[in-house]
Amino acid sequence: MARQSEQADRFWTVGELARELGITPRAVRFYEDRGLILPKRAGTTRVYARRDRARLILILRGKQLGFSLRDIKEFLDLYDADPAHAEQLRLLLQKVRPRIASLDEQRAALDQTLTELRRIEGQAAAALDRLTETAAA
Repeated sequence: MARQSEQADRFWTVGELARELGITPRAVRFYEDRGLILPKRAGTTRVYARRDRARLILILRGKQLGFSLRDIKEFLDLYDADPAHAEQLRLLLQKVRPRIASLDEQRAALDQTLTELRRIEGQAAAALDRLTETAAA
């Protein structure tokens, strides 16, 4: 129980938070400027609480999954407004489904492009082999 209390009371500086999450301090400040995280001040130093760290992890995950900052902010704002998280889950489904469809389309286009490139690669290699055989003969 003491460890959990220590974790709840833990604060990070911008540098510590950035280092822990593998991003730059500038990125942390960027998300702060956008209102996605709200650090406290200890004198002139920004300090980030466990909540800020958790939100930043969700922001980074959302970006990795291809969501816009507007989508991510909307999702995070609902977390605080809806204790049951029903609206948050509805919004998540509303955002995830089109993203999945878009990625499926991209995968199909990528598969088609790879098939075509492999066909071209095979033709070019065969042509080069013929040229090499002809030159050797």
